[in-house]
Amino acid sequence: MKMVRGKGVGVKKSGMSIVLGMALLLVSAVTACAGGAGLGDPRTMTFAPVEFSPPEPERVVFENGMVVYLLEDHELPLITLTATIRAGSWLDPADKIGLAALTGSVMRTGGGGGLSAEQIDEELEQFAGEVSIGIGRQSGSASLDVLSKDFTRGLQIFAGLIRTPAFDPARVELAKLQAVEGIRRRQDNPGSVVGREFVKMLYGTDHPTAREATIESVRRITRDDLAAFHRASLHPNGMILGVTGDFKKSDMLASLRGAFGDWAKGAVPQLTIADVSEGDTTTPVIRFVDKDTTQTHLRVGHLSIKENDADYVPVAIANDILGGSSFRSRLFNDVRTKRGLAYSVGSRLNAGMHDQGVWLMRAETKSVSTQEVIERFIANIERMRSELVSDAELAEAKEAYVNSFIFSFSSPSAIVGRLVELEYDGLPKDFLQQLRDKVVKLTKEDILAAAKKHLHPDRLKIIAVGSGKTMPGALSPFGEVKEIKLQPEG
Repeated sequence: MKMVRGKGVGVKKSGMSIVLGMALLLVSAVTACAGGAGLGDPRTMTFAPVEFSPPEPERVVFENGMVVYLLEDHELPLITLTATIRAGSWLDPADKIGLAALTGSVMRTGGGGGLSAEQIDEELEQFAGEVSIGIGRQSGSASLDVLSKDFTRGLQIFAGLIRTPAFDPARVELAKLQAVEGIRRRQDNPGSVVGREFVKMLYGTDHPTAREATIESVRRITRDDLAAFHRASLHPNGMILGVTGDFKKSDMLASLRGAFGDWAKGAVPQLTIADVSEGDTTTPVIRFVDKDTTQTHLRVGHLSIKENDADYVPVAIANDILGGSSFRSRLFNDVRTKRGLAYSVGSRLNAGMHDQGVWLMRAETKSVSTQEVIERFIANIERMRSELVSDAELAEAKEAYVNSFIFSFSSPSAIVGRLVELEYDGLPKDFLQQLRDKVVKLTKEDILAAAKKHLHPDRLKIIAVGSGKTMPGALSPFGEVKEIKLQPEG
């Protein structure tokens, strides 16, 4: 669930001042609550929602379409530059899954801008600069962290790696070997297995959200494939820069124009990920993976809403009360505290903008407790769908949601990062404030209606990773059980 943004008390434009401002806000709230005459009983204390207005970065658009957000912070002689890139593994060809990730990796490690990989590493080491580049499922990212006195040279290196990566053949082969080794090891961790197989159950193995690189797909990828992916996917009009730190706006814009201004526009790939049909929505799907372990790793859930859905806020708060708030959630108190069935238990709502959201419950429990934990999961879903939450539950969830937003703006980099993220997702810059306002107005009836509409015990996908000797019997009360047989990796 994203943190929300409020307005009210102004703060200075520096990381330390923002943190100190947060502390003063909280101290003031406590003092006001106690009437200024000493703290009262903490169990009876109440607090007004914390109001906080972060500084506003400046947005500039270059002639070639590159967007730049700038926020000065002169407290320390440091500059951080980030780039968010409209490219990702959704563009991978079906027979070369892993291409986007390899491209991002070797853009950083394979040299660029006329320098070899060794020369770049040596120069960055000399002035303690740090550059990272990566391409994920829905976006790429790059960053430069450097002392302000070394920014000019750091920017030259950074721009060279972004615009003209060398893709040194030896570094390409090394990256492929590392990727293959990671694939060989990915079945070792039951927690990783249950997460990956759960996503496949939800979206299907061929969907861009769930498909995985294989040893064969990685081995098919060539240096020319990386260079072609870079040429087709990375363009200035598909990139958003964020700059924070010790600089002057006019000087920074001149430097950025010098590094990127002559980069011509290109055809930016559209980030479109198709929705999937859930098929028969009245029959739960139950699967297990046989692992020689005494513990069961569980995922139970189904596809859900996107972040711009009208019901996002009530569903998010319902999830927080059910299992998203850890120690005060219903699942924690029922499954762990009351019954002692699991050390780790909770629920999560992953609601993005570019593919369907996911709502799930999770637990790690003893094999003999697997059935009972799932029964408690379903009982708690039914309770959310049939009863109003209590006044105390609603008040605690709303207070936590509204007040916690200030910690998302603890530094200038975090402030700029929020705006970059919102623009990348096509959301208005006041989107977080809109969420905050909706949370404040939320009622118990809103939560009940959203739970009835969006939590579906008849559509559950259930997967357990644990002992094949006990899983079929533990899972059979919930429907037809089938085993997922993992293929050996390498």
